[in-house]
Amino acid sequence: MVEKIMQINGVINGVVWGVPMLILIVGSGIYLSIRMGFFQFAHFGHAMRNTIGKCFGKNAQKTAGSGSVTPLQAVTTALAATVGTGNIVGVTGAIAMGGPGAVFWMEVSALVGMLTKFSEVTLSIRFRERNANGDWVGGPMYYIKNGLGPKFKWLGITFATLGSLAAFGIGNLTQVNSIATSITASINTVIPRSSSHNFTICLCAGIAMALICAMTYLGGIKRIGSVTEKLVPVMAIVYIVSSLVVIFANIGNIGPVFKSIFVGAFNPSAVVGGAVGIGIQTAMTRGVSRGVFSNEAGLGSAPIAHAAADTKGPVQQGLFGIFEVFADTIVICTMTALVILMSGTPIEYGVPAGVQLTNAAFATVFGPGASIVVAIGLCMFAGSTILSWGLYGTRCAEFLFGPKIIKPYQIFFCILVVIGSVMELSLAWDIADTLNALMAIPNLVAVLALSPVVFKLLREYKESTPLKREHSMK
Repeated sequence: MVEKIMQINGVINGVVWGVPMLILIVGSGIYLSIRMGFFQFAHFGHAMRNTIGKCFGKNAQKTAGSGSVTPLQAVTTALAATVGTGNIVGVTGAIAMGGPGAVFWMEVSALVGMLTKFSEVTLSIRFRERNANGDWVGGPMYYIKNGLGPKFKWLGITFATLGSLAAFGIGNLTQVNSIATSITASINTVIPRSSSHNFTICLCAGIAMALICAMTYLGGIKRIGSVTEKLVPVMAIVYIVSSLVVIFANIGNIGPVFKSIFVGAFNPSAVVGGAVGIGIQTAMTRGVSRGVFSNEAGLGSAPIAHAAADTKGPVQQGLFGIFEVFADTIVICTMTALVILMSGTPIEYGVPAGVQLTNAAFATVFGPGASIVVAIGLCMFAGSTILSWGLYGTRCAEFLFGPKIIKPYQIFFCILVVIGSVMELSLAWDIADTLNALMAIPNLVAVLALSPVVFKLLREYKESTPLKREHSMK
């Protein structure tokens, strides 16, 4: 029975993460970029000044209104979900299976994906609504219902169903399992233990994470925002600094590495060897799929968090979507790729690889303590993902069944955190990966159909902000 499910899921997964879907996701980003005059490049400085730049301004710590969070808390909640195990394990797997050239295609997908996520976030603010508790709620299911109209509510229901189920896998079981196994591996490098002790360690990690989730969810959207606002900057800084140490320790390799990335993007066999069987299509699909999996541009998950922002307008919050993709993929995923490639760690191309390869790369500088560095990164990345995906799943379930489902859903979510810490999850990971990709279909249909709304809002924003004056001064 399990084998049959794996076979069916494998076929579906091959389609939803295959070439047609990747063309849809990247093609949507290209279309939106062209229609908006490649806003992410033309006004990149403006986007950064009005997102990360304002985090250090005098209004950075402002209090949000009732039922909402600050724009910074909204983006850190979304970043908490996107910056996860995909930034470490996903990038490693993409390089192993697609060669160094996969990194190039990962970056390309992020560059055009910036305006996909910008559009998603903008629409989430434009078509959000208040729920029975007075909280702002939004996301694809709401901009489908309120933007496309009642006759398309079935499409919103489809997205919400997929999202509520995907949260159990991609945002829960697989993440806590990564936390538990990384902690166990780190402890075993210092004190080797038996398998029974390993089970106990994993279970304790799961219980601790479940308690953290329960205490966070009890405080509602404001507490989630408050936690991620503090956690995300810390985890990003710790991982980036650790990565920079390895990169600068091997700075002499930067030229050959960048050459392998660019050459490998169009001629993989010249870098990995023809016998491995990695072609340009493999490099492209591996890079694009891992990039999309990591930054979630086009999947529709992040707009759920952004919808709760106490913001001046849709476009103002949409700018955070540009920053989010930049921070997740262009910065953090690139750091992982450079650590692996510049460290000189042997890579067996064409063979799946995971956290072991990342450990080996960090070990070239940090020695035996590398597993601890990676474990800390994984724990923070995966832990924050669990917190945010709990919110995503709750909002999707609430759309389907109303406010009465919120507490039962969150209780079940916390129980699964404990179960996931001690389970064998290869099938759960594969199914969750498929559900996550399927979310993109109803979301992108809505984004493309409602894109004229985004174009109009951006035109109005350009007319009413310093953007126009900045352009005239050049």
